Amino acid sequence: MPRKKLLIRGGLIGGALIILLLITGGAILYSWIYSPSLTKSDKDSVYFFVRTGSAYPQVYMDFKKSGWLKYDRGFDWVAKRKEYPANIKPGRYLLLKGMSNSRIIDILRSGRQAEVNLVFNTTRFLDKLAGVISRQIEADSASLVQAFRDTAVMSSFGFTPDQWKAMFIPNTYRFLWNTDAHHFLERINQEFKAFWNPERESRLEEIGLDKFQLMSLAAIVQEETYKTEDMPVVAGVYMNRIRKGIKLQADPTVIYAIGDYTIRRVMHSHLIYDSPYNTYKYAGLPPGPIRIPSVQAIDACLNYQKHDYLYFCAKEDFSGYSVFARTYGDHLANARKYQKALNQR
Repeated sequence: MPRKKLLIRGGLIGGALIILLLITGGAILYSWIYSPSLTKSDKDSVYFFVRTGSAYPQVYMDFKKSGWLKYDRGFDWVAKRKEYPANIKPGRYLLLKGMSNSRIIDILRSGRQAEVNLVFNTTRFLDKLAGVISRQIEADSASLVQAFRDTAVMSSFGFTPDQWKAMFIPNTYRFLWNTDAHHFLERINQEFKAFWNPERESRLEEIGLDKFQLMSLAAIVQEETYKTEDMPVVAGVYMNRIRKGIKLQADPTVIYAIGDYTIRRVMHSHLIYDSPYNTYKYAGLPPGPIRIPSVQAIDACLNYQKHDYLYFCAKEDFSGYSVFARTYGDHLANARKYQKALNQR
């Protein structure tokens, strides 16, 4: 074959190869950018977390370790082309199966987080609450415990150390995941103020207690019974005692004062323990709540049942319900039944 024809033929082949490489490269780039990349997860949606202070190499490494991406090299290529390394925003991001790298980067760059349904319930210990909260937002338990114990922080929100537990109203709250301890407390303080709406404030005036006294009462009721049906009745017993000037004589306050929650029976030796929280020794409500009470206990106290009971004790059937009495003699009879059942058990 003449040399000229060979050169032409070679040129055509070379050109075809270049075109093929361009097409192949274009197809790869298209896949990296627009094709479904989040395909390797066994879930229809996943949450990706970007910690506060993270640099891009850490974010990219976290994605690689997740194993979710079909095109992890493509993720890196797209991220850099979209200048994501300079626009890292911490948070919790909801990603859907089948998303492209381009879409994932757009979500991360936007800072549009998926909020957390933060939940906490009634508890005795703020350190335990810190652990519960730290499993739901970015703040770790150590920073939360430190903030929870800081008297200057308490004062800044208008609380004394004795009143402090009253600020935490158990509920479900919408939070951004990247919330630190200080902003958590700021939000809880706002929720505390919102909880004490005009209706509840009006009830406080009617019954003659302030919100801290009410929370102290609710905490005792919470300790005395977990049966919501009994809570307004138990609250009524204590309100009757307060109005008559009778000591509350609430066993949970003695246990709190001593600080020994292994006590199962409160004995005479416990009752003489000197503490303003010992309601066998001191009249009226204790200085503050002995635990974080539930909303049910709080509202049960605000809407306590009006009756003439002055005593109550646990039912002898161990159902968790209480039996109520108007006179001390009737109360002793009820208590003997319970003690007999307890001894038999």
